[in-house]
Amino acid sequence: MKTKLILILLLISGIANAQSVDFVKSNFPNDREGLNTAIDNFEKGDELFSQGTVYYKSALEPYLLANKFNTNNSFLNFKIGKCYLYSNTKQKAIQYLEKASELNPGIDAELPYFLGWAYHLDMQWDKAIEQFKKFTKLSGSSASFLEMQADAKQQIIECENGKELQQHPVRVFVDNAGAEVNSKYSDYGPVISADESVLFFTSRREGTTGGAIDPALNEYMEDIYMSLKQNGVWTKAVNLGAPLNTEEHDANSGISADGQKLLIYSANGHGDLYESTLTGDKWGVAQSLGKNINSNGHESSACYSSDGKSIYFVSDNPEATLGDRDIFVSTKDEKGKWGKAVNLGSTINTPYGEEGVYLHPDGKTMYFSSEGHKTMGGYDIFKSVYENGKWSEPENLGFPVNTPDNDVFFVISASGKHGYYSSYSDKGYGEKDILLITFLGPEKPMVLNNEDNLLASITAPVKETVLAPTLVIKEAQLTIMKGIVSDAITKKPLDATIEIIDNKQNISIATFTSNSSSGKYLVSLPAGKNYGIAVKKDGYLFQSENFDIPASAAFQEVVKDIALKSVDVGSTIVLKNIFFDLGKATLRSESTNELERLGKLLYDNPTLKIEISGHTDNKGSAELNKKLSDGRAKAVVDYLISKGITGDRLTYVGYGKDQPLASNDTEEGRQQNRRTEFKIIGK
Repeated sequence: MKTKLILILLLISGIANAQSVDFVKSNFPNDREGLNTAIDNFEKGDELFSQGTVYYKSALEPYLLANKFNTNNSFLNFKIGKCYLYSNTKQKAIQYLEKASELNPGIDAELPYFLGWAYHLDMQWDKAIEQFKKFTKLSGSSASFLEMQADAKQQIIECENGKELQQHPVRVFVDNAGAEVNSKYSDYGPVISADESVLFFTSRREGTTGGAIDPALNEYMEDIYMSLKQNGVWTKAVNLGAPLNTEEHDANSGISADGQKLLIYSANGHGDLYESTLTGDKWGVAQSLGKNINSNGHESSACYSSDGKSIYFVSDNPEATLGDRDIFVSTKDEKGKWGKAVNLGSTINTPYGEEGVYLHPDGKTMYFSSEGHKTMGGYDIFKSVYENGKWSEPENLGFPVNTPDNDVFFVISASGKHGYYSSYSDKGYGEKDILLITFLGPEKPMVLNNEDNLLASITAPVKETVLAPTLVIKEAQLTIMKGIVSDAITKKPLDATIEIIDNKQNISIATFTSNSSSGKYLVSLPAGKNYGIAVKKDGYLFQSENFDIPASAAFQEVVKDIALKSVDVGSTIVLKNIFFDLGKATLRSESTNELERLGKLLYDNPTLKIEISGHTDNKGSAELNKKLSDGRAKAVVDYLISKGITGDRLTYVGYGKDQPLASNDTEEGRQQNRRTEFKIIGK
């Protein structure tokens, strides 16, 4: 009997403790001053709260002061919980929403929705599903209520996806990009150069151009910042200033492969995309990308293709989307104008939002964020590969890269080892931060030691030694070639044109320019082609390079400084894209572009006289080598004559093996020695 009485008293006490306490005098008869202050703070919070979700973070401070005085008001706890869901410490929402539910589960019909959302963000999948299901069973007729119920059903699916993805995490390190890059404000939209030496990003931090706060967002206007990687560490970010940054919103979006062009979002119009060009060390005034890209909708982000001939971008153009925001592509025409935008279709785009498109320098792998497909909450990052004329089914990058919150604006280094993206983090510096992902590749299989082998042999004797394979990191099939173009004599940096040719198809793939101030250049060469590279500038002899990159080739970074020689008597150039049939003097079709360049040089300089010389390695007899090299030099001269160059300007000679450039003891050296050269012998 006594035990039963104690249980009844405890139950009554629990009900009493679970009741919501109002901010009224009768509940706080001995602290009228504290009550009045708390009510003032509650009202201050309500005033901010009523202005919309962008002011929820501001409402937190007065709400928390009121809550400190009275922790048992269900309505206040509910509002604090909602505010935290729109802050950078979203997980804190749980304790307040749980408290609101404990004090008065009927305080608001939307409580299960917001509590489910808080559990979802904290990856408490089953609790989230339980709350969302509870909310979907409630009755309501308003448009906003029905929209929330539809979202709750979608979040149930996302929670199921999250449970599955969390059970199979990918092997990565996820780190903050650091205090030199991130601030206590919103930092997002990272864009890196192909060699990961330069980082551009957008920030709403204090000190942006104009210093204004956008009342619609309750945050500073966007500006573009830059950080350089030195000795493996990002330097303190600097504001790029005018003309890139204005007093309005300015956000970076994409950078060309050579680092000389930057895509920019500007709040002008409905929100449009612009392009700025780097001349020396100065960015030019951004120019609109035109009506085929910018629509009556909102164009939010974009990137270049590796050859610079296409732009992939995100738009909510109501006349062309499949739902919310979609990804489109526009390609330059022969006149250099951006063509009509094409929707990438339902394989990529969903009825939900897509954002933050990025095309890897390999030219075929696209990364983007989506609220559709198989997400674990908010925007997740996906990958799709363009093969056989179509995009593959998007693949979720997995946990912990993706989280239940928004994970957006993903870019990846050319090597495929490092990725950068924007996300909230409870270990961050404040608002959204830029995070760094290091991809570790597949895990090593476990190798049994001697003792383990002995124990295992009881049931299944080990018959052979098993060695763990080397850890393989899947790298992009891509070659990055970079360096400095300069004058061979003065060493002064030059702004030269760099043309990339597909030798097999005899077509120009892309054209880039070295920086006029530094002479720096960078080109991306996806595997699977034989590339001819011609570096040209008026008043100088062109220089050619050749890269034959098999389809199976792994990532490599080649540093190649190029010193251009002036058009003077005695200057000699190796024609690295002249090819002959094996052991013959028959020119192959892959030589066409190089021969045309040589012909143009002679046409542009009508008094120039040159010697074409053929060279071999030391394999075979001296007589045969002399004959072969002589025949190959003659074949080049004959081609030039057939194109209208007069014979009196051309001489040819075969030197055989007599003038090697490198040792004939290695295949690499012998390959260098097998060459065709031209030398200026008169002007």
